Amino acid sequence: MAYAHDVGDYGYSEYEDDGYDAPQASSNKLISFTNVIGAVLSIGLIIGLCVWGYRLVQRDVSGIPVVQAAAGEMRVRPTDPGGQLASNQGLAVNAVAAQGEAEKPAETLVLAPPPPDLSDQDLPKPTPSAAPVQQPEPLDIANALESGELETLVARLTDAAEPLELVATDLSKRVTVEPSTEVAAKVQTTEKPQVVPASLPGTAWSKRPALRPAVQAVVTPVVAPEPVETGPTELAAADIPAGTRLVQLGAYDSAETARKEWDRFKGRFGEYMTDKDRVVQRATSGGRVFYRLRAHGFADLSDARRFCAVLVAGKADCIPVVTR
Repeated sequence: MAYAHDVGDYGYSEYEDDGYDAPQASSNKLISFTNVIGAVLSIGLIIGLCVWGYRLVQRDVSGIPVVQAAAGEMRVRPTDPGGQLASNQGLAVNAVAAQGEAEKPAETLVLAPPPPDLSDQDLPKPTPSAAPVQQPEPLDIANALESGELETLVARLTDAAEPLELVATDLSKRVTVEPSTEVAAKVQTTEKPQVVPASLPGTAWSKRPALRPAVQAVVTPVVAPEPVETGPTELAAADIPAGTRLVQLGAYDSAETARKEWDRFKGRFGEYMTDKDRVVQRATSGGRVFYRLRAHGFADLSDARRFCAVLVAGKADCIPVVTR
């Protein structure tokens, strides 16, 4: 069974206009006015920045700097500066150099304050005085001799003195001398020198014999032997065992040239080549004959390298090598 219903009649009244969809004229006008003001301000700000930048560039490029003096005095001394007067100010002697004449007497004179007194701890400490020493009365020896009071004078002179007998006894107790038998035997066996009596004729007026002159050592000049110049020791290359450390100084066309170069090296580096032997080795390379100049006498590779370092520092050629 089919039912037909009208949509408009199914529980709803017909559409009524409540006024919500109607445009609001006042709000639209406010938004438009705000947008216009923002656009104008933005355009004005942009134009102002452009003008300010253009003027700034033109001033830096073609502008003339203007220096204007400041108006008024640069420094003004205050009427009442305050503070305390320095020790070199306010003296009458300064007016002589400044004005050419002495300054007038001051109207007010102020005396300087008295110096402060020292405290008890700053005062010097008193030094203890020594007790006076009683000097003995002087002895009148002349009057005592005239009056015959010798015993009284002797008693005063020997007052508080020990007798010599007591001193001798004390010393004998302290020191005991034990005679040595060896010294006594030597004294007894020593013969007394024979003395010629003066009564014999000729003894009183004879002269003493002159002393025997001292024997002077005869110094014979000895000529120092002249040092014998020995030529450098040259070793044959065939006699040197394989593995020996050598130093090659160069390669030359002839053996004579190599020996002359050795002498030149020795003249420049003599202190380093005194214990080194010369080695001239004949070699062939590419059909050409040449002679190698080498030095022998190195303990190890480090010794050879140190030797080469000295020669290279002196602008000379030097290469450590090993015999094969």
